[in-house]
Amino acid sequence: METKGERTRQHIIDKSLQLFSVKGYYSTSINNILEATDLTKGGLYGHFGSKEAIWYAIYDEAVKLWRRVVFEGVSGIADPLQRIEQVIENDLMNYLGGHTFKGGCFFLNSLVELSGQSPEMSRKLLRGFIRFSKLLQRWLAEAESQGQIRPGLNHREIANFIFISLNGAAALYAATRDESVLVQTTSQLHQYVKQLKA
Repeated sequence: METKGERTRQHIIDKSLQLFSVKGYYSTSINNILEATDLTKGGLYGHFGSKEAIWYAIYDEAVKLWRRVVFEGVSGIADPLQRIEQVIENDLMNYLGGHTFKGGCFFLNSLVELSGQSPEMSRKLLRGFIRFSKLLQRWLAEAESQGQIRPGLNHREIANFIFISLNGAAALYAATRDESVLVQTTSQLHQYVKQLKA
């Protein structure tokens, strides 16, 4: 059973995640967090030693939320290309379109804000992006080994193109809230994946 301290810690993470998502890391003050959580400074610092420590906990929580949405229904799909298409659909229509975070894509927003400001936090974000690209590369290699896609394609370039397209759509959607950005990007990426087929 969850303790009161664990509930309080999770409450800080949940409230801070939405604050950082909307306002950004640097524009969110400790006072903003105290106001959102109804905690005293002592109550907050009893769980986290700094705002940066809160960000790292938030990052882990954001990854869990993103995985839950983006990989929904994927583990039961045997076909690696269908897995890629499901991830594209989930990322655009359910993660971004479902407004998982109030401010748009937490990871993209954080990377843009933190680049040049916090190398360590930026590296953490980039490592996550690279892991996602490598997963897509593994699925493409699996598809090639099964004869589903043309042999000799550059899996890294394809995975990075899909990844860059998803992030481009995330940035444009955050700026416009135009659902057609998500619909069109989903359609275009599905067409792109189909063109890889043998």
